[in-house]
Amino acid sequence: MTQTQPSQENSPPRHAAPPESAGKAAGGPSLGRLVGVDLARALAVFGMYVVHIGPVLSATSGVGTWVRYLADGHSSVLFATLAGFSLMLIAGRREPKTGLAGRQAKARIAIRAVVLLALGTVLAMEYGGVIILGFYGVYFLLALPLLRLPVRTLAIVAAGLALVTPQLAFVLNALLSESVQQSVNAYDPLKKLSEVGVLDLLLTGFYPAITWTSFVVAGMALARLDLSAVSVQRRLAALGAALAVGAYGLSLLLAGKDALRSMAEDGKSSAGSETASSLGSGSFQTTRSASELLSAGPHTGTTFDIIGSVGVAILVIVGATVLMDRLPRLRRLAKPVVAVGTMSLTAYVGHFLVQTPLGIPAGESTQVSWVPVLTFILGAIVFAALWSRFFRRGPLEALLNAATKPAKHIR
Repeated sequence: MTQTQPSQENSPPRHAAPPESAGKAAGGPSLGRLVGVDLARALAVFGMYVVHIGPVLSATSGVGTWVRYLADGHSSVLFATLAGFSLMLIAGRREPKTGLAGRQAKARIAIRAVVLLALGTVLAMEYGGVIILGFYGVYFLLALPLLRLPVRTLAIVAAGLALVTPQLAFVLNALLSESVQQSVNAYDPLKKLSEVGVLDLLLTGFYPAITWTSFVVAGMALARLDLSAVSVQRRLAALGAALAVGAYGLSLLLAGKDALRSMAEDGKSSAGSETASSLGSGSFQTTRSASELLSAGPHTGTTFDIIGSVGVAILVIVGATVLMDRLPRLRRLAKPVVAVGTMSLTAYVGHFLVQTPLGIPAGESTQVSWVPVLTFILGAIVFAALWSRFFRRGPLEALLNAATKPAKHIR
């Protein structure tokens, strides 16, 4: 999920001003900016809940249909984009850390990557390839060489990856025979432990690094910007809208009316436990037609899907930032929801752990009612609101932060 890593545990305590906003009044632009990111992260959590626990698309109507469709694919993309943002909170947002501080930041990120890969593997043993945490570990490792790049270079890298990697993934999957996969998997320790092995993490899984790294780098570029500046907000809103409308519109023009079709329309989540050759795998297999590179449905992993999804993620992040920055009363009312965003790793992992005793299938919704997902959302809000009153970080966020303390000894 998941999926930032699916938390902003590296953010400053909510009861103190962030370092970059030192000297500013509480509730000022910088604080509002971080709160907006937390709100966006909470929305990503709730989107994953909708995908995993919400009603199937065929059982929805009206606004519910739009909510169900938009959550499918876009929530996990929003997670990945915010993952890039979180990396820059560690490595230095507006100005990258250098020297000893830079080396320690890289060590912290590397440790987090290993922990998330291990946690993701453990969860995948029970819940399968839908777990996004192991993929996050790979994203973080791949992002290490990019931490000091300026915003323009990061944007160019993200655009280049979006344009090139879907086609490269298609070719590599076409060349990847079943015998080769079996040979690689036979020597893969991760594959022996769970159904998510090295090949899945890099190329054939639900969230393959080869295409999903684009989202992380895009989030890194966003973090380099002053999101509190009105001019930046306007430009990003225009960019996000242009990317979404342009990518999805062109895909519809080239691929026809089914270009944006979601697997949820078949009653299955694109994040569900489909086989690797399904549309929801996020990668291309030998049986897939090259013409499907023109589609833009959730988790298709095409250039159009990546560009359009980044556009939607930008709009959500900017929208959440503007709301929290300019509407103080709404910011106060939204505190319980924002609290979910500050401990989204806990909220993400927790919803899988709670599903099991309740007998709800993990990763593939079979519901026809909104009641279960609304109950999970309400439960997450209540838990986060109560926990945040007594602790600075969520349970898993605190453990992850503790795991990175050895990085302080790097010299």
